[in-house]
Amino acid sequence: MQQRCASSAVNLCRKILQPHRVASVWPSPPPPQPPLCDIFINHRGVDTKRTIAGLLHGHLFRLGLRPFLDSMNMKAGDKLYGKIDPAIRSCKLGVAIISPNYCDSYFCLHELALLMECKKRVVPIFYDVKPSQLRVVDYGTSSAEELERFSWALEEAKYTVGLTFDSLQGDWSGFLNCATDAVIKNLVELEDAN
Repeated sequence: MQQRCASSAVNLCRKILQPHRVASVWPSPPPPQPPLCDIFINHRGVDTKRTIAGLLHGHLFRLGLRPFLDSMNMKAGDKLYGKIDPAIRSCKLGVAIISPNYCDSYFCLHELALLMECKKRVVPIFYDVKPSQLRVVDYGTSSAEELERFSWALEEAKYTVGLTFDSLQGDWSGFLNCATDAVIKNLVELEDAN
């Protein structure tokens, strides 16, 4: 049964990623560049890179999807904004793993704001934190405009139906499957809408 479910998920993922072909009498333009990734995983590395972010990336990758996780998709010498911003702009879906130290990171908040500004669908995962605990804090390093941008994006995420996980008491395997199912269902909905 589990093997059949896994192969069904792989077939579904292939269907989602398969480009639509339309017959034409005119020469077709060159095919558009494929997106850099299907799913952008926004996370706070110190809290989640070796746990849920890394596990989710690996699970989605094995299903034939193209998740973007900085530690897996970037190499030494890459410019942060030169790789991350285009990946966000080209992704189909964002997954924001919001953890206790998430709001302390300029990069996490920038990525979340860019996902929201690009009108990407975002699946929030509240990892060891409740949405009501989340606030953007002014450490004096961001402008008033950036703080407003970050606060708006965080509010959007807080009021989006997401998943919650308690790393000390939760079932890791069950949660990984639940998160993967949520990602695939959202990708299917986005594909059906196009």
